[in-house]
Amino acid sequence: MAPPDADPFLRLLLERSTDPALLDTTVRAARSKSELVAALPEEETRRHTEALLTGVLAALASGGEPGEDVLRAAERLGSDRARQGVPVASFLDGFQAGRSHLVRLLIDEGRALGVPAGVLLDGVTRIDDITTALVHRMVHAHRVAELEMARTTRESHVQTLRRLLHGEPEPVLAPLDPAVRYHCVVSDVSDPAVAAGIEAALTASGHGLCGFVDGRLAAVVTRLPPFPPDTPLLVAAPAVRPAEIAPLYELGRRALRAGRTAGMRGLRDLTDLALLTVTRSEPELGRLLAGGLLGGLRPGDPFHRELAETALAYLDHGGRIDDTATALHVHGNTVKYRLRRLRELTGRSPSDAGGAESAAHWWWALRSWLGR
Repeated sequence: MAPPDADPFLRLLLERSTDPALLDTTVRAARSKSELVAALPEEETRRHTEALLTGVLAALASGGEPGEDVLRAAERLGSDRARQGVPVASFLDGFQAGRSHLVRLLIDEGRALGVPAGVLLDGVTRIDDITTALVHRMVHAHRVAELEMARTTRESHVQTLRRLLHGEPEPVLAPLDPAVRYHCVVSDVSDPAVAAGIEAALTASGHGLCGFVDGRLAAVVTRLPPFPPDTPLLVAAPAVRPAEIAPLYELGRRALRAGRTAGMRGLRDLTDLALLTVTRSEPELGRLLAGGLLGGLRPGDPFHRELAETALAYLDHGGRIDDTATALHVHGNTVKYRLRRLRELTGRSPSDAGGAESAAHWWWALRSWLGR
């Protein structure tokens, strides 16, 4: 039974253990102190932080040792970071930043609740004991994973892939053939468990290399397999020889960011994302285009947004009324009416666009306007 003067501190722990804001601020603290951790998708940091934070708070509240769940979570963190190419020092920087944030928060809020200084000191000491145990598990798992990778041919291949994509000199391309053309594939996948299935599909369809580069799954393969529509977004560049791949890797990463912002999933051709990639990098120009072409529309008017969404769907479907109507689940005459009303309000319509350049300007303006 906890002593009476500890009750406010225990209540604080119980309240904080279910507070989503604590997870958000701890994730931000961890990412702010390690560039390599911040380079990973936020969700990757969040899933590890949530497991560790829940376990630490549970151990504090119970007064016991860290549970097996939180110890296994610490091992997964160390192992995953090793496979993602994040050194021990980098991920420990993020972990210690999260620990410091938790300590400061509990001390500040404990003082505000009138928790005695001795109880707070005991709490901080317990946090140190718990996090020390977790650090030991993380470091051990990281070293074991590094040794396993170092002993395999796979690590050599991953190093070759990293140097190739970064444009670094690579005298021996084995197992790649300098005369063969390969597709460069980039993804936002950082979870090794998810990556395993995608990698298996990529390598099963043809010759190539797969591995984590810059914290995310990447590949160079001779053939592209089909993927289900709900697969995480993959961007594939046209096939080129190994010496020409590095610039396409950077373009693919830019296209990946643009496609992710647009909510895309599945395997996409880099060339199909060309316009989306370029327009995303120049938002101010998009706003200027929207102002010039759509000045008669009011962003807060639901009907005006409906007109803009219809016009964008019309362009996305190649200016075909029937296909647009099917996509929007309306009658073809409704599409024609909305395009006509858009012309009345703005003085022009994408149906009047003459040529690819004009249609592209309309598409960019509509996306920018709808994204306000």
